[in-house]
Amino acid sequence: MTTSEDTRVAVYLDFDNIVISRYDQVNGRSSFQRDKTKGLEVERLQRATVDVGAIIDFASSFGTLVLTRAYADWSADVNAGYRGQLVGRAVDLVQLFPAAAYGKNGADIRLAVDAVEDMFRLPDLTHVVIVAGDSDYIALAQRCKRLGRYVVGIGVAGSSSRSLAAACDDFVIYDALPGVPVFEPAMPPEADKDEPEPEPKKRAPRRRATRPQAVEDEPEAPDPQTAATGLLERALRIGLEKDDVDWLHNSAVKAQMKRMDPSFSEKSLGFRSFSDFLRSRSDAVELDESSTTRMVKLKNT
Repeated sequence: MTTSEDTRVAVYLDFDNIVISRYDQVNGRSSFQRDKTKGLEVERLQRATVDVGAIIDFASSFGTLVLTRAYADWSADVNAGYRGQLVGRAVDLVQLFPAAAYGKNGADIRLAVDAVEDMFRLPDLTHVVIVAGDSDYIALAQRCKRLGRYVVGIGVAGSSSRSLAAACDDFVIYDALPGVPVFEPAMPPEADKDEPEPEPKKRAPRRRATRPQAVEDEPEAPDPQTAATGLLERALRIGLEKDDVDWLHNSAVKAQMKRMDPSFSEKSLGFRSFSDFLRSRSDAVELDESSTTRMVKLKNT
């Protein structure tokens, strides 16, 4: 049985997934595929550079890295520029070639097969870090947990499946990793004030659909701040019901919130600490900071 001092971590990066997701986040939705057809511009690629070191450093915070693999077509120019720093961090580069028919490289299948094999080959492996936001990895995350591993997911904001986040023990947005600069979307160019606004186009009559419309995989995400407040209130109610006490340790509350929603992070919401997050919710909770042990409770309980 391993202890907290000898945790051993395996890291698996679906590198294409992260690079393309970051590019789309910085340059606009689905911009990678559009730009790829006409040639990717160096400036746009540089704006969307992925900080590999920040990912690996964060993964190392869970314990000793016993293996780190990155899956991609390394002959592609968009990935080739990362080979030096990946090799410098002792990352094994797994070469995948895209299938001609679909343009996909099958990283999800190869990564999942390798991860499951490694868990049986390395029984002392305690943590699995999956660097990808694709919902295809939900089954892998669930299997890793069933095999007794602590699963950490890392994905890019706006391109990460909430179902994958729920399947992990902990899920962190790439933007919230220490060392990653805060992303500021580019402002659209201002329209000429002297130029009249174009008249709205008349919409064609709406036809009745001949078959049901396709339902999206996931509903539209709620406002993050509102969702975080609701999560906090639910966690406090659970603690109240479970322990039959009004005041709870803020560390216990945060742990419960992470169990309920592994993607929760006060830093991604703009707060330096969990205490700052609690202070911002003064309408919903009371925070007792009279001692070194901070306590929190729901208002009107």
